[in-house]
Amino acid sequence: MTDRVLVIGSSGQIGTELVEELRNLYGDDNVVASDIREPQIEQTGPFEILDILNKVQLLEIVEKYNIKEVYLLAALLSATAEKNPAFGWDLNMNSLFNVLELAKDGIINKIFWPSSIAVFGTTTPKENTPQYTVMEPSTVYGISKQAGERWCEYYHKQYGVDVRSIRYPGLIGYKSKPGGGTTDYAVDIFHQAILSKRYDCFLSEETTLPMMYMSDAIKATLNIMRADSSAIKIRSSYNIAGMSFSPKEMAEELKNSIPEFEISYSPDYRQKIADSWPQSIDDTHARKDWGWSPDFNLPKLTTTMLENLEQLLSEKNNV
Repeated sequence: MTDRVLVIGSSGQIGTELVEELRNLYGDDNVVASDIREPQIEQTGPFEILDILNKVQLLEIVEKYNIKEVYLLAALLSATAEKNPAFGWDLNMNSLFNVLELAKDGIINKIFWPSSIAVFGTTTPKENTPQYTVMEPSTVYGISKQAGERWCEYYHKQYGVDVRSIRYPGLIGYKSKPGGGTTDYAVDIFHQAILSKRYDCFLSEETTLPMMYMSDAIKATLNIMRADSSAIKIRSSYNIAGMSFSPKEMAEELKNSIPEFEISYSPDYRQKIADSWPQSIDDTHARKDWGWSPDFNLPKLTTTMLENLEQLLSEKNNV
């Protein structure tokens, strides 16, 4: 029976595009998508309803499809987790334990688990945040990701588990809606720029944060997973960087394509979260160890997002 890949949390912002790329690489039947709800888009390969906190259900799916590689994307993101801290901790931590235990027991061979810039805090250096630095996260999401990094490293050192991770910055894509993160404005702003020519931003105009276009995030994910195990020197999580910008800078870039676009600012509870995060990231280790480099800067991101979103919205209107 063929070894297969399982993506947990496949209907989210990352999972939607990762499943598509994995199926392009390995074939539709060899990539099993799973989520706690039915998918909103038509699947070209197998899909399973999975509550990742249900260990029995997880094992059944792994054995049914002979899964050897798992991408664990299920999580409660930064803004959403602040509204439900206990569940945020439960989901983000116990989902990881369930998958790490499968690898420890030799049932699966390789794990991808994403961390985040949320592991950093107000005491972390803001500019060119280094790989190894002070980490005092102040959100449930950040605390769970920092703890998860330590557990990934522990399971690798103690049990030889081949777990790989990157610290995602804010991610921007057009194929799915954002899932409750503090950087969601950078996706919403494109939708509103096209539909209403204005946007009210929940962060202040000068809030500079590390960001990345989704195809770069997928590229990084696939590159680290396909690298030789000996190249992966860090088993907690790697810093990766794409670009950094503020809402004001993004709005100015949008006006190059949509001159009438207007933006206003109404910072809410997410501002405090954003203020605790870095402004730019030093990803020297990822570049050196497994050849990471991004393809997108802000102008290229803006043009690509507008072109693809306008096409999507046009197709919906013509249905």
